[in-house]
Amino acid sequence: MAEATRLTTDNLPPQQAALAWRDWMATLFDGLESDLYGDTGFDGHLHTAWAGDVVLTQLEANRHRVIRRPRTARAGAQHYLKIVAPWQGQALVQQHGRQAVVQPGGWAIYDTTGSYEVANPQRSRHLIVRVPTSQLAERGLHLPTLMGRVVGGHAGISRVALDAMRSTYNELPSMTPEAARGAGRLIGELVCLSLQELAGQGPGVVLQEAFKDRIRAYIAQHLRDPALTIERMAQGLNCSKRHLHNAFADADETLAEHILRRRLQACMDEMRNPDCRHRTISEIAFSWGFSSGAYFSRVFRAQVGVSPTEYRVGVVGQSRLGLELAWVGCQTK
Repeated sequence: MAEATRLTTDNLPPQQAALAWRDWMATLFDGLESDLYGDTGFDGHLHTAWAGDVVLTQLEANRHRVIRRPRTARAGAQHYLKIVAPWQGQALVQQHGRQAVVQPGGWAIYDTTGSYEVANPQRSRHLIVRVPTSQLAERGLHLPTLMGRVVGGHAGISRVALDAMRSTYNELPSMTPEAARGAGRLIGELVCLSLQELAGQGPGVVLQEAFKDRIRAYIAQHLRDPALTIERMAQGLNCSKRHLHNAFADADETLAEHILRRRLQACMDEMRNPDCRHRTISEIAFSWGFSSGAYFSRVFRAQVGVSPTEYRVGVVGQSRLGLELAWVGCQTK
């Protein structure tokens, strides 16, 4: 039987459950930060199993997002490509200025050696697969251009890869270690074939994705500017407004929604950052392009579910409780 480990918040008090989840994310995934959108209670479950060098984790949890900073990405002991394949809910993956929105039946891929963010805005159940980068090292793939993208899952070799990942996870308890290692190698091969197919898509698809990357890069560069509009973007990118809208026609959010979400996430990051505790919520909001405190509060509550003040108080309270628990732990040793 292949080895496995299980972690659950079932028997923990609500506030300790949230802290435990953050600790598990940091420990299991080399310093990965977890943000619970200001929620004080949390319900989460992790089941991890190994198929040779390939690591498969079923994650079921309330809404949350995870963030990998550049410093922790560089410090990671093992280099993996990471795959998220939802069974329930959706995942929004950001890496290299790109965003991939993946639904049940699909999978997206990103690189743990670089910074990234994955948002799970609703309760979700995902299969997380980590494939050592070394398995694809000699395949001639330019990985940075393929990361932060939805690979597929609905048809073709990417569907075969998804089926292999899911069935391997489900059958690992009845596999011998040798069989598990073979299944891991197969997953690596199918992921590689899927990426080769993605890299070989037609020129039209490649140009469209490249244009989306330019749009996202422009937004990231001007995100703090309250005058960032579709008209300004069209001028800056030397294209029509219609061309901009068409580029995101197949996305799950409009360009305006994309800008709003990026600004809200930037504000949430600063509200969580101890180095920014001297700044008021209004100062943070205005610094990220919001020109009205009332509008910021309204859209923040609509997207996050709590007010900016409640979010900030919740984050600070959880941090203080973590320090108190750590102090108590030191005293009892």
